[in-house]
Amino acid sequence: MSTLKNLLDKSSLSREDIILLLQAEGEAMQDLFRKATEVKRFYVQDKVYFRGLIEFSNICSKNCYYCGIRRDNHNVERYYIDKEEVLKEARWCFEQHYGSLTIQAGERSDKSWIDYIEELVKEIKTLTDGKMGITLSLGEQSEETYRRWFEAGAHRYLLRIETSNPELYKSLHPAENSFENRLECIRSLKKIGYQVGSGVMIGLPNQTMEDLADDILFFYDEDIDMIGMGPFIPHHQTPLAYLLATFHPEEALEQALKMIAATRIALKDVNIASTTALQALHPKGRELGLLAGANVLMPNITDTRFREGYQLYEGKPGLNENALAIRKALEESIYSIGESIGYDEWGDSPHFKNKKNTPSENL
Repeated sequence: MSTLKNLLDKSSLSREDIILLLQAEGEAMQDLFRKATEVKRFYVQDKVYFRGLIEFSNICSKNCYYCGIRRDNHNVERYYIDKEEVLKEARWCFEQHYGSLTIQAGERSDKSWIDYIEELVKEIKTLTDGKMGITLSLGEQSEETYRRWFEAGAHRYLLRIETSNPELYKSLHPAENSFENRLECIRSLKKIGYQVGSGVMIGLPNQTMEDLADDILFFYDEDIDMIGMGPFIPHHQTPLAYLLATFHPEEALEQALKMIAATRIALKDVNIASTTALQALHPKGRELGLLAGANVLMPNITDTRFREGYQLYEGKPGLNENALAIRKALEESIYSIGESIGYDEWGDSPHFKNKKNTPSENL
């Protein structure tokens, strides 16, 4: 206990320090969460930012072994929401004063898709008089494509690395997926000028505490502005379905929350999302994420007709929940823990304005 308390008072953390934080149990774990909240409120304040989430297509060219919408899952009904419907949802998001939205879909890189996204971003900007912040989460693309979408009006991009361990990455993806290419995409996004988001899955098969500590160091070394992490939850229609038999939701939730807290303490001024996957493990999972150091939520505003088709993991919550009901429930929860909501604000990452100047050996 004393060792952990000493760590929590340090201004910089080593790899070994981070591992100790991730191993905290019992009262020490609660100390970890309290410190993460203290750091959050000092560096990014006690304000939570909403990103209205539109999952507008589950058509995907990738075949990742863990994902419920992988290319070879022929049991999922594929869908594509037309532009007018997406614009309708974007308008709703704007009228609800969310300030930002996230456009997410399966990975595609055909010309018609690239053109469509470019036009969609432009039309959302026009629709909201340039006032709506736009995050894209559309996978690996060429630098030219990223630049086109940036110039159209998107200014944040989320591309999860999933794990910073190249060998572990290879075990989760077919040979056509390259860790090096994904990393290069992250660097291209940064070069263009996006606020760059990345993240990992927590609790992967054969993942170690050292891997998780290295993930946090990866975020630092790659100068990531936004972090979106969540527990690995096996999906029954994937090659990793066998892991459902030994999956323990309580342990998965605890480790994910400790990862959020350790990341907040180590990186301080980044934006960290409390992901919907946490809610799949506990009814108040997203709120627990906020109490562990997160400051961003992504309420799903996708029409409920389509949500069942976008289940990346088992047990995704809110499939039939009205978007307004989701907002009201989150408002109540956020106010109950003494935090506020940044309505009509983009809620950009403070880290984007305060770039690093020290090496990761001494965070």
